[in-house]
Amino acid sequence: MLFTTEWISNTFTEYQGAAPDTIPIDEVTTDSRKKTKKGLFIPLIGDNFDGHDFIKQAFDNGAVAVIWDKSKNLPEFLPTDFPVFLVDDTLIALQKLAAVYRTEINPIVIGITGSNGKTTTKDLVAAVVKSQYRTHYTDGNFNNHIGMPLTILAMDRQTEVLVLEMGMNHFGEIEQLSTIARPDAAIITNIGESHIEFLGSREGIAKAKLEITSGLKKDGILIIDGDEQLLKQVHKRDHVITCGFSSNNDVIIKEVSIQHDQTVFNLSDGTEYTIALLGKHHAKNASYAITLGKRLGITRDTIKQALLSLELTSMRFEMLKGKHNVSVINDAYNASPTSMKAAIEVVKQMTGFSDKVLVLGDIFELGEHAKTLHQSVAEVIDSPITALFTFGNDSEIISKAVQKQNKPIICRHFNTREALLNELHAYLNEDTLLLFKASRGMQFELFVKEIIQP
Repeated sequence: MLFTTEWISNTFTEYQGAAPDTIPIDEVTTDSRKKTKKGLFIPLIGDNFDGHDFIKQAFDNGAVAVIWDKSKNLPEFLPTDFPVFLVDDTLIALQKLAAVYRTEINPIVIGITGSNGKTTTKDLVAAVVKSQYRTHYTDGNFNNHIGMPLTILAMDRQTEVLVLEMGMNHFGEIEQLSTIARPDAAIITNIGESHIEFLGSREGIAKAKLEITSGLKKDGILIIDGDEQLLKQVHKRDHVITCGFSSNNDVIIKEVSIQHDQTVFNLSDGTEYTIALLGKHHAKNASYAITLGKRLGITRDTIKQALLSLELTSMRFEMLKGKHNVSVINDAYNASPTSMKAAIEVVKQMTGFSDKVLVLGDIFELGEHAKTLHQSVAEVIDSPITALFTFGNDSEIISKAVQKQNKPIICRHFNTREALLNELHAYLNEDTLLLFKASRGMQFELFVKEIIQP
């Protein structure tokens, strides 16, 4: 049980039905289609839908109480004793309920944001922390103004550590999430170009990410990418820990070795760590988790073992085997220029392949910077990359830029999925490594599905 309707009535004092009774609530949902046991349904209103229209479906699927917009008429089918909490705005009510529940349970809260690597860092932090504490963490990328409150409201009452990923598109959004979560520790993974269309510049992105400190406890720690110049302004603040490759960081990453299926690196504590992820950027993500783990009293040996048992959210640099034993990197979940270049650098460093083929798509939300930032990806495309195939609109800028550089790389742009897949057939063998990388809306997982199907 999460709480009871009586407990909810202390927060939302306008109600009807049996709301003051001790009816147990096991789950909070905004999805009327979801089968639930003893569920509290919170109908939200979007641009093209109104969750209040689906109260019957929610009721039939197990909802035992509802938070209801008082401006809406209640349907007649609801029993007179059905608990209804009346509010002015159901979204605000969801967020308020999450904040109250977070205070009630009072776990150690870890907030994670950044342009790239949020979800991977969340997975790394969760792996380390749950080795010693009862841990609840963001499922998938439930990291926005709806998903994060639902994550909080899904935590077990015995939760000791709560790990929350915080995403954003606009100014003020991270501030809102941080105020709800009130983290004891916060991590900023990096400052890239994601959402630059809405934030104007990388300086604007840095400002937006630093909003995570809005709700940070007074003595809470902030762990940041110490190599990022745009975060230098906070280096001298109290309780800030910098991680990175530069020798002036508090935690220094050294001697990174990228192997076929893992990355091995040392930290300035003299310890060698291994992660089942590929790339220097993932060594940095892991350094955040290691640093945090130590602050929570977890031993180095326990941290090392926890990193080896890492469970990753799918479609983020996922190594797969496809038709004719071809090696496939599924990095199709999302993309920014920074993350795309990082993925390409990893592919270049991997050994044991005679052909390395990049399949790249459009990067969204770059606005007026789209051409320049797509062109910047071409800067890292050189030997030992053997072929570059692009699909979409803006991605053609990448292939044209590589062609202009007269590099010995096969470059082709495709306008249909079928044509691209036909071109890939010649590369489906055990000596080839394929990378699929694009923004989520490009649906590159459909290419991956075709390649890995028997």
